[in-house]
This record gives sequence, C-alpha cells and structure tokens, in this order.
Amino acid sequence: MFKCENERAPRIAITGGTGFVGRHVAARLGDARAVIVSRRTGAPIDDVERLTAAFQRCDVVVHCAGINRELRDQTFERVHMRGTTAVVEAARGAGVGKIVMLSFLRARPDCGSAYHETKWEAEQIIRSSGLDYTILKAGMIYGRGDHMIDHLSRLARTIPFAATVGMRERAISPVPIAEMVDVIVAAAEGRMSRQTVAVTGGETLLLSDAVRRVGDVVGRRMVVFPAPLAFHRVFAQVCEWTMTVPLVANAQMRMLAEGVTEATGPASDLPDDLRPRAPFDASAIRAALPDEGRFGCSDLRLPRHRISRGRAHAGAWS
Repeated sequence: MFKCENERAPRIAITGGTGFVGRHVAARLGDARAVIVSRRTGAPIDDVERLTAAFQRCDVVVHCAGINRELRDQTFERVHMRGTTAVVEAARGAGVGKIVMLSFLRARPDCGSAYHETKWEAEQIIRSSGLDYTILKAGMIYGRGDHMIDHLSRLARTIPFAATVGMRERAISPVPIAEMVDVIVAAAEGRMSRQTVAVTGGETLLLSDAVRRVGDVVGRRMVVFPAPLAFHRVFAQVCEWTMTVPLVANAQMRMLAEGVTEATGPASDLPDDLRPRAPFDASAIRAALPDEGRFGCSDLRLPRHRISRGRAHAGAWS
C-alpha cells in the first residue's frame, strides 16, 4: 500500500485540475495539499518534461484529465493514451508514489467507440506502470458546474421536451460529486491499493425519470418521448458541429444507449463505508443547479470557429 513520507497528509497533483471533477477535488484538499495541473497552468497532458516539473514534491497524482469529444489536436488517442503514458513517465521521474485514475464505468476494448477504447487503454497503461494505483471506473457524476444538471435544467427552461436514447430505455446511476470526491481522496490517501473499483450512485433510475425530476425542480413539466438510436446519432453529431458545448456528444449518446449502471472489465466493489448513498432527489438537484439560464445564440459556434467533420469540441461530461 502507498504511504507518504512520515505519515503526513499526501501532497496531491491533479491532472485536469481545472475541469469539473478536478476543481472539486482541489477544493476539498485545499491549497496546501493540491497542485493543479492542466493546459491552463502551462502543462499539456502529453508534455513529460512539464508534467515532471509539476509533480515535484507530490506524493500522489490524481489523473482526472479526459475528453468525451475531439477538437483539433485534442484527440482521444492523444489525451487518454499518450497523456496517460506521459503522466506515468513523469510520475516516475518525480518520485510520485501512487496514481489514482478517474476512468469510465463501461470503458473496454474492441467495442467500436474510440472514447471507451482509449479509456480502457489508459487503464491498462496505469496497471502495467509498476506504480501503486487505484483505477476508479465511475458512472455519471453530477454536481455544481457539471454538464448533466446544467444541460438538463437549461433544456427544461428552453423547450420542455426530451427524447429517450433508444426505444428501449436504459438506466443510469448518477454519482454526486461530493461522494465521488470522498472516494478519490480515500484512494489518494492510500486505500484500494492496486485495485480497479466501480463507482455508481445510491439510486438507479431511468434517464427519463431524471429529466422529469430536474424539470420539476426548475418548475417545468418535461415531456419525454421515445426516439430511436439513429435519431440520436444524427442529433449528437449536429450538436458537436454547431454548439460550443454540445447538448449531447457522440460518446455520451453511446453511454446512454448502453446504460450507466454496471462496470465492464474487472472491477471490485467499493468498501462499504465509501459507497455513494445519496438519492437523485430534489435536494441534490437543487444543490447542483447552475445560475438560471436557457440555451441561446451564445451556445452556437460562430462560423470562424467551426471545425471539420469528424472533430468536436474538447471537454468532459463530468
């Protein structure tokens, strides 16, 4: 099991530290323990030299960097695979004792989704690194500053209609960000050594029920109708081409079509005291709501920012 020197609280570098999950982890740890690492702080995810410098005097790396759609040179292969390889090399060079990786619940090989496949390859890179590690295969994570509640609440305020992803709807098990951070910090402090662990929420429900609950909280009655996968494939691609932050991306459409309740690949259960238990209820939704707003022209790409077919805006669902 990883232990930091003299049993002091470990100093933790967070890749993707300006993203949704990374920001919440950093806030929990505080300035004295957290080292934020991102392109915004001058450390591209595949730059070994800059990562090594950023990891100096850190005991653990929490690897949250990831995208669910590609934009220009920010590809799945570069961010998930080359980036994770660079993180491992830099961790070795800086004398880091452990890597905690945030992966996706259903990441796996040979499934026809570049997102899922490259996340799986990143897991394999961590497992074969020779370093202590914990891989957290997480489902949908929500909270203040996320995409899930942000987009559903804005959709409800703009046009109170939504479509199920596929004629046979699949379930989700949303994880509140506070409980996800509990798990990440526990892993960073030495628990779940050399394990791959599945993280799901305290309640399992249909996406349509989640949509209606968000609508109820913002005072809008949502009408949810069934739609085939073919419709969503086209819709997701149009969103990627036309929106700065797509309402739904291709990778997200694939996630929802499969359901987000069970892990693929080898994954242990969380220790009982770390299992998320909070329901996806009005209180949790209200705490995650963004400032009131709707979708509008500001969410659309201007012509000079349009990108070529097959690429999309970089970012993460959670």
